[in-house]
Amino acid sequence: MSIFGVIQSTIFGSDTTERPVRGPASHHEPTQVAGALPRASDPATAAEIDARLAQIAAGKGAPSSYKTSIIELMRLLNIDSSLGNRIELAKELGYTGDTNDSATMSIWLHDAVVKTLTTHSA
Repeated sequence: MSIFGVIQSTIFGSDTTERPVRGPASHHEPTQVAGALPRASDPATAAEIDARLAQIAAGKGAPSSYKTSIIELMRLLNIDSSLGNRIELAKELGYTGDTNDSATMSIWLHDAVVKTLTTHSA
């Protein structure tokens, strides 16, 4: 599965049924959250995505800057946030900038992930 696919399924689940909350996972296992999931024909809004992420963050009991940082967003979802994975995610989402400029790429990635989630949820 693609890195974006893991992000998407971690937030929305792999189907349109309710998913149980799993206990602590390793850094390779995505966190799943309980709740009704949007259907593919009804993409999630940015507010719905933010609510799902806030639910995950609250469940972990630790503050996170996932709203502005792709690294923190990936960590929140228990996805490896290494530079290699971020470069792979950038390729998946069509980044055409310099991957050696990780700061610029990371800012672009966060925006691209949120935008893509609103058009390809569930």
